[in-house]
Amino acid sequence: QVQLVESGGGLVQAGGSLRLSCTASGIIASISDMAWYRQAPGKQRELVASLSSGGSTNYADSVKGRFTISRDNAKTTLYLQMNSLKPDDPAVYCCNAHFVLAAVSLTSWGQGTQVPVSS
Repeated sequence: QVQLVESGGGLVQAGGSLRLSCTASGIIASISDMAWYRQAPGKQRELVASLSSGGSTNYADSVKGRFTISRDNAKTTLYLQMNSLKPDDPAVYCCNAHFVLAAVSLTSWGQGTQVPVSS
């Protein structure tokens, strides 16, 4: 199995920056694609950014040019660099990993980290 733990959330001013981390443990070699999602109060969870095993990235239109998803060389930590934070960005941010065990495709989620933004 794969376990994910997010960190790095916290209050930041609008226009500021924050970097979130998602540390993976368990059968890390089985991880393929990873992603960051967010959910604001009263809203549906939305995909923020994704990173494929081949290195391809995809971003929500609302964060393009401001957020950057990356992964360390050991593939144990997923990052989300968030710049120019806006009042629309506050949410609980969760990371997600797809992995394969015994030919079965599975998904793991972290518990989330809160990102409030003050105006």
